[in-house]
Amino acid sequence: MFKLGEYQVLKISKQVEFGVYLTDGADKEERVLLPGKQVPEGAGIGDEIKVFIYRDSEDRLIATTAQPLLTMGNVARLRVVSVAKVGAFLDWGLEKDLFLPFKEQTFRVAEKDEVLVALYIDKSSRLCATMNVYESLRNDSTYRKDDKVEGTVYQISENFGVFVAVDDIYSALVPKKALFGAADKIKTGAKLSARVSRVMPDGRLELAVRDKSYIQQREDAEMILDMLGKANGRLPFNDKASPELIAEKTGMSKAQFKRAVGKLLKEGHININPDSIELRKD
Repeated sequence: MFKLGEYQVLKISKQVEFGVYLTDGADKEERVLLPGKQVPEGAGIGDEIKVFIYRDSEDRLIATTAQPLLTMGNVARLRVVSVAKVGAFLDWGLEKDLFLPFKEQTFRVAEKDEVLVALYIDKSSRLCATMNVYESLRNDSTYRKDDKVEGTVYQISENFGVFVAVDDIYSALVPKKALFGAADKIKTGAKLSARVSRVMPDGRLELAVRDKSYIQQREDAEMILDMLGKANGRLPFNDKASPELIAEKTGMSKAQFKRAVGKLLKEGHININPDSIELRKD
């Protein structure tokens, strides 16, 4: 049985003018063509060849010794070569471009974009690409808690958070609760730098987009100082303001804001008034 989208080692069962026919040995009547330009020099009847199985431009099953950039069960970043009414076409290293239907796009792609995709077989038994790569990502990374990682955002869920393919290979999630102040800045298809906050029992990674608290506290404090500088040294609210107001004005949670304000007060940079924060003038 031929496995669409995968490598197989097959035997040459017949030679013809335009190539050779290959069989898996189980069913000699089931054969697939390897075009002549793909046949290794000196290969003959009974020889084994490692090939990739896909469909040509006329939807005929065909073998190739060329190495595609993507195989079944894996993910890869591929370049969009054209966009048509029904979807997009991707360069995956073979003569026939790979079709990416609109319904399998998590955002609308444009020519020259690079998109993270996996393979699937559609209802017509054709290989197609999908940007819904969750099932094809691996859970066996060697990353540990507090490691810095980079990946591609492939899906954003209002219920769960931001799904990320770390190194474009490994399954990871930035939980919704860890997105405070950053959710609006993250877009599908974008690259993301993060820190591993936890390795789940099944091997999936849980990520944090904000740094560890003592580093983040310093960065938040610097941001408040910058805001004060741009506001002539006075913010018309303090750390006792509502969480909603603090989030609207600073993009921080109330707890983050209080920690940063406390740091600035301890270092003598600010005064806290009943309804405001001011830069110290001395």
